[in-house]
Amino acid sequence: MSEKPEMSVSQPAAQSAAPFAHAGHPSPSPVALLALLIAALALAVVAWSWFDSHERIRDLKTDLGRMLADTGKDVNETRLLARNADDLMRQIGERVTHIETQLSTSQQQQLSLEALYKDVSQGRDQWALAEIEQVLLTAAQQLQLAGNVKAAIIALEGADTRLQRLNKPQFTALRRAIATDLANLRAVPSLDEVGASARLEALVSRHASWPLASAQESGAMPAMGGSGRAADFGQELWAELKRLVHIRRIEGNETVLLPPEQAYFLRENLRLRLLSARLAMLSADQPAFQADLNAASAMLERYFNTRDAGVAEALKEIRRLSSLKVATKLPGIDASLAALDSYKGNP
Repeated sequence: MSEKPEMSVSQPAAQSAAPFAHAGHPSPSPVALLALLIAALALAVVAWSWFDSHERIRDLKTDLGRMLADTGKDVNETRLLARNADDLMRQIGERVTHIETQLSTSQQQQLSLEALYKDVSQGRDQWALAEIEQVLLTAAQQLQLAGNVKAAIIALEGADTRLQRLNKPQFTALRRAIATDLANLRAVPSLDEVGASARLEALVSRHASWPLASAQESGAMPAMGGSGRAADFGQELWAELKRLVHIRRIEGNETVLLPPEQAYFLRENLRLRLLSARLAMLSADQPAFQADLNAASAMLERYFNTRDAGVAEALKEIRRLSSLKVATKLPGIDASLAALDSYKGNP
């Protein structure tokens, strides 16, 4: 049974080979050669393509394996980086939470510091205002009690400098009032108290050297010639009588002649008058100053030798001192005190 199929297969092969057998060995035709050549070329191309494709597939597999290996490494590295990133994010989250807590604490501390600074600033302003009030009251006392304009000006300038350092707009009205009072005080005519006091002291130091009118020495009587005791006795008697009695022609107010024992008290009274005039000048008492100088001038004219150069110069100096205005109407600092009271009432 198995042989029949084999025979059936072999018969077509024999039949297909029969024409070649009957034909013998003829030479192949060009078309067959060309076809055979084309078939060989096609087979070669197909074989080369298959080989090249196989090589490419193998290279691709190799590259793909390498890429998969690299990708596996990258995935592992990525996982490691992701794990590290998760840890870092967790740490950053903790730090952010800590920073937020610190920020909240800092804000609370800042609010507390601002409130404390506000309280301290208000306390500082109140303290400075109290000092300025004390300075203004001192300046007012200097003006009212002592008439010391320079001390009042210095006090007001110090108060204005303190307000300038504070540099607060609420003190503007007070600074304007102080500036107004300063302008009024600076406009007051100033008296050179030191110079006038030195001039009076110079008069006091020279008063002991001024000669009295009663100290004028009469000229010595010439000796009269003669002989005998009677002539000498007569001359001595006549000289004594001339010393006891002086006959003068009165053409006006005659100076008062004082005995030597009263000259000391006269000079002391003159010195006290000059010192009293100095005290009246320092206390700005114009009537007392004028009265003391007038009394000193009258004493010099009545009891001292006005023909002496020192006495004449003293009279001129006393007249020049009498022309001084030691008492002037001083302005107050009411504007500054009113502005200070207004600020204290409406801080």
